[in-house]
Amino acid sequence: VQLQASGGGQVQPGGSLRLSCAASVGTFRQYGMGWFRQAPGKEREFVAAIRGGDSNTRYADAVKGRFTISRDNAKNTAYLQMNNLKPEDTAVYYCTTRGGWSVQYYRHSEWHYWGQGTQVTVSS
Repeated sequence: VQLQASGGGQVQPGGSLRLSCAASVGTFRQYGMGWFRQAPGKEREFVAAIRGGDSNTRYADAVKGRFTISRDNAKNTAYLQMNNLKPEDTAVYYCTTRGGWSVQYYRHSEWHYWGQGTQVTVSS
């Protein structure tokens, strides 16, 4: 399994970015997809996740209403649309995947494969 994340960059507060994660997996729709982030000096934290079969989504409270996770099963790709970005969103964002789903989707230990990370910087 390989994951390739892209789309990071630097934006001003209030701006938007869309991250993409291309996955090389057997049957993409059978895999849950997730995004975590890690700021300097902090632990990796859950951002958003989307299930495979029904595309049910989950979000961290800090990003609800601002971020949207989605997936395109035909393209084996997951996305994270980030709107109204804040300086505290600055971090390296990692995409991740696992077969099936875990009720503890918010724990990074529940995910099996990780991408290389993409930097998001929100600054004026």
